[in-house]
Amino acid sequence: MEEKKSFFQRFLDIVEKVGNKLPDPFMLFICLAVLMMIVSWIFSLFGASVVHPGTGDTVPIKNLVSGEGLEFILTSMIDNFTGFAPLGLVIVMMLGIGLAEKVGLLDYAVRKTILKSPPFLLTYTVVFVGIMGNIASDAAVVLIPPLAALVFYKVGRHPLAGLAAGFAGAGAGFTANLFIAGTDALLAGISTEAAHILDKSITVTPLDNWYFNIVSVFALTIVGGLVTTKFIEPRLGHYEGDAVEEEKSDALPHAKKGFIFAVLAGLIYILIIAITLFLPNSPLAGKDGSIIESPFIDGIVPIILFFFIIIGVTFGITVGRIKSGKDISNYMSESVKDMASYIVLVFAIAQFTAFFNWSNLGTWIAVNGADFLTSVNFTGMGLILGYIIFTSLLNFLITSGSAKWAIEAPIFIPMFMQLGYSPAFTQAAYRIADSSTNIVTPLFPYMVIILAFMQKYDKKASIGTYISLMLPYTITFLLTWIILILVFYYTGIPFGPGIHPHL
Repeated sequence: MEEKKSFFQRFLDIVEKVGNKLPDPFMLFICLAVLMMIVSWIFSLFGASVVHPGTGDTVPIKNLVSGEGLEFILTSMIDNFTGFAPLGLVIVMMLGIGLAEKVGLLDYAVRKTILKSPPFLLTYTVVFVGIMGNIASDAAVVLIPPLAALVFYKVGRHPLAGLAAGFAGAGAGFTANLFIAGTDALLAGISTEAAHILDKSITVTPLDNWYFNIVSVFALTIVGGLVTTKFIEPRLGHYEGDAVEEEKSDALPHAKKGFIFAVLAGLIYILIIAITLFLPNSPLAGKDGSIIESPFIDGIVPIILFFFIIIGVTFGITVGRIKSGKDISNYMSESVKDMASYIVLVFAIAQFTAFFNWSNLGTWIAVNGADFLTSVNFTGMGLILGYIIFTSLLNFLITSGSAKWAIEAPIFIPMFMQLGYSPAFTQAAYRIADSSTNIVTPLFPYMVIILAFMQKYDKKASIGTYISLMLPYTITFLLTWIILILVFYYTGIPFGPGIHPHL
């Protein structure tokens, strides 16, 4: 007898069914771009504008259908595409990762190392690694989910469950980490500037949310693992896809020797980077030897690229798959060829994103939404929870965490300071709201790359499949974080060294 589905399972079935009836993602974003043109025209007819909270300037809604707008559309189209930051990051990362995959290194590493870990820890390890991967910024979103899918596939579990777990950790858990990451420095700088509107003596440091972030890592790892094993995998069922498994790396001559040489080459490379980083006046370090704000962090993607090239080439030469420089370029070409659908989709996404930013609709929505929250006149944690929900919803329109915080911080930090709340506490509330919903907004620039990976294992997978898989993680991560911030708030646990909710 077929097991009766829960209400939420039936709801996700509806989400998947409706979502999969949406147009192809490329056409969907073309339609959204056209819709943006129409909306900007309507708003401009009424003279809609808003005062930017940071600059104090009046920002009008600009009409995309006007002469100025049409000039922008035509003259910026190529720059919108080539300047779309995730495009370069994904292609560059895939040059290195693809090379390591094509020569058989990743397959061998999965078979001989990860698969030997206790099966009951595998899911939690994937989520944990995904969360910790944000120290490499957006590179983690490209690197970890496909590797997690490969791991699950090799052990006979559904690869989409591994993909979802890895993406949940890297995407929805983006703001948590055991270490201080570039995100901490970026947000702290914006928070400090916003706090100076009322009090020039207040400084928000990258450490101010550190304790909260550490606890978040372990809480989200447990929740993410449970969602995967208790909910996502039963929903997906047994995998019976037609993913083509290439030649097993076990069959390659000298595969074990190649793996050992690749590990040694990788360790030597890491050692060289580490020594260079900590040298006096190192070119990789920032001012006063800083690592957080430094060329090392800014250049983390090329550094990771060279790491994968070095270990991939070492393995490939040892096992005989690389005999000349031409072989290297051929393998890289094959990996980029696999990303063709992603590149096409990015063209449409880049145009829509540029239209949205140029028209100033995002700023208008953010500021007016904040004014509404203020008018509701919540007090205490009710106001904070209302703010978290507001930011979660706003993430469906403005996906850049730094851009959204640059708009919100000058509004909410001074407002909450007047109510006695610390800027670092407000920043923590922002981070959990922004991070949780990353993986379900269609505007998240890495959605299309995840869709491409999904279609490797399920050719029928579409937006509906994607959202129905990721929505449980968004809901549980957000609820977990809300409970966590309430615990910190009411027990007096500091959010960082000496940082408490109230000033």
